[in-house]
Amino acid sequence: MTMKRILLCFLTFQFFGCAELQQVVNQLPQGSVGIGNEEIARGLREALNFGIEKQVSKLTAKDGFFRNQLVKILLPDELKKVDKTLRDVGLGKLADEGLRILNRAAEDAVKEATPIFVDAVKGISFADAKQILLGSDSAATSYLEQNTRKKLYNRFNPVIKNSFKKVGADQIWSNIITKYNNLPLTNDVNPDLTDYTTKEALDGVFTMIALEEKEIRTKLSSRTTDLLRKIFALQD
Repeated sequence: MTMKRILLCFLTFQFFGCAELQQVVNQLPQGSVGIGNEEIARGLREALNFGIEKQVSKLTAKDGFFRNQLVKILLPDELKKVDKTLRDVGLGKLADEGLRILNRAAEDAVKEATPIFVDAVKGISFADAKQILLGSDSAATSYLEQNTRKKLYNRFNPVIKNSFKKVGADQIWSNIITKYNNLPLTNDVNPDLTDYTTKEALDGVFTMIALEEKEIRTKLSSRTTDLLRKIFALQD
């Protein structure tokens, strides 16, 4: 099949639905433009592994969350009033420290992510690969999230809990909340910060992987191997 015919097939997406497009994809011969089924799947695995290694490692570094405005963990809504009130009464340093340790705990937890991601990437089939390749700029990230989020939560949660203990976060936040609850004219709060930080850490991980995936899909300079250039040329 010539490149012109392949391009024509893909242009039919402008006039037909996803089901029709999938039929076109299924009819592409095994050797289309020199790329076989397994090579497509291998290329997507390589892209995901590259994104995981690059972006997850950034998050595990000191201030990987705290200094990254895309994923920095802020206070839950019910604690924003706590933060403002503490600053208003001269306890800004205590409020700053409380925010910092939430992000430190997330950095500790993300170190547990890579093995789970690696297992999920290994499981990508050719059927998965075709859907991912023809999907949105975050299709591969969405696949990872669907297949790993529950496992990651179960792995992250105890790490964050232990991290809070290690840096004294449980005492710091107990002190913060106690001081706030003792102030006049305030309603008592008692949030589950371990659960909140776990979910925010997960969101941060997938945000950064999605960023890397979009770079690979949209920028030729981000396709750093021959295989990546070959595979993602199909979706250009």
